[in-house]
Amino acid sequence: MPDLPTPQDAAEAALFSECWDAVLAYADLCTSGSAAAAQLGREAFAHGTREARAAETGQARNAGRRAARLPRIPLLLTAVRTTAAAWEEEGQGHKLDPDLRLWLNSDKAARYTGPPLTRPLALRGLRDLQQADAELLWLAEVEALPLSVVARRLGLDPATAADELQQVRTLFRDRCHRNHLDTPMDAQCRSYARLLDAVTRSAAADTPRDLSRHLATCVQCAEAAACLRLHGGALPGALAGGVIGWGGLAYLERRRRAAEVRLGAGRPDAADKATGEPEDGEQKARVARNGLLVAAVLVSVLALGVSMMPFGGSGDDLGARGDAGRQPVADPNPDPPLPSAPDLPPATSKPAGNATENTGKSEKPAKPEGRNRHTEPQGTSTPTEEDRESESPTCRVEYDLVNQWPDGFQATVTVTSSKPLDSWRVSWSFRDGQQVGQMWDASVGQDGSRVTATAADYNKAVPAGGDLAFGFLASWRGKNSPPYDFTLNGQDCAKSS
Repeated sequence: MPDLPTPQDAAEAALFSECWDAVLAYADLCTSGSAAAAQLGREAFAHGTREARAAETGQARNAGRRAARLPRIPLLLTAVRTTAAAWEEEGQGHKLDPDLRLWLNSDKAARYTGPPLTRPLALRGLRDLQQADAELLWLAEVEALPLSVVARRLGLDPATAADELQQVRTLFRDRCHRNHLDTPMDAQCRSYARLLDAVTRSAAADTPRDLSRHLATCVQCAEAAACLRLHGGALPGALAGGVIGWGGLAYLERRRRAAEVRLGAGRPDAADKATGEPEDGEQKARVARNGLLVAAVLVSVLALGVSMMPFGGSGDDLGARGDAGRQPVADPNPDPPLPSAPDLPPATSKPAGNATENTGKSEKPAKPEGRNRHTEPQGTSTPTEEDRESESPTCRVEYDLVNQWPDGFQATVTVTSSKPLDSWRVSWSFRDGQQVGQMWDASVGQDGSRVTATAADYNKAVPAGGDLAFGFLASWRGKNSPPYDFTLNGQDCAKSS
């Protein structure tokens, strides 16, 4: 196993420490064990460092135009990928992740080593930036470091780092747009190129339906859209996927979590205030409010505990009796009596209003007057018995998470209807506060956690046994659980396994 290269000076030693952490994180994704990860990381680190030093030496000798190359960290990450490809060719593929081996032997991997004009757009755009600009963009967007940390590392003024980053993002977009126009493409893609540039410049611009359908089927144009759209949080995923290739999004998530752990912040953006600076008045007020909330919760818990204690004795008597004299929490004869078992809502993801009495009779659900309406999920609508024509579902739904990146994701929904439709409306609920921002092949409406997709003019009619499909982009934070409670025109749909 090769040893890590020896740093040439103190600056390179500090850079090695940061780069090795990134290399090992990606090598661990690419291999099937920690020993193989360490071996792959060392070989790739040695190879990538030699390549970086050679490029720096050649650039110092030549006073002309600089050679296009990647910053140090993405350069080493691509060295991990190329070293893994060499392992596969040399018969050491059993040490690699099985999915990576499939990818290495596919046309997707060939794009990264093929003709320059056919390589991923993000890779070409990052190479075209000046070295300092490319470093700033990668450290802030992919490595998820706060701007204050990035500014100190690159020798920038922290007060103007945000403006510089925005300028670099714009430069990256311009390079990607120019490279997209230079890419060999068919006539249809060429006809959409300038329209794609126009609709991705503004967050308020609507994407035409024909362009949305094209982006759903053309990988090349979809990659271009991710690089050109600077708003919506898609840029980090476009960079990681376009430069690294396989496992780019997983690496991106690992680096964000690592940044949170290193900086002691819930989100990397919040770490700017965790670098030893004194708290401002707003932060102190927030801490005070949080303290009051904690106190209120503790008081509520104590009150609940007191309300559940047995009565009829003093506090001293309760403490002296111990477990032997403790009254069970669930009194066998409560007063007033608890509702009978059939009245309790079932332990399912459906709202409580769907609970029916288990009496063997086809009667309507029992709805006691004392039932708490807050047991139903907010923003959902519970279909009644009159809405259901039969017990068996008349539709099946398939939810596919196509892509996911920090703060955003892309998904498609396909519904198979057993009955012919002259129009349709599909609804579902999210568990974790996801918000749909854009939808194609349907119009979208959202009320709290409940989302409704309504048919477009051109796809309203669906034959019996036919499918209807649409896709959307949405935001998420913290957790991105799959949606539930799908309905088609008010009737429940079964989820495909």
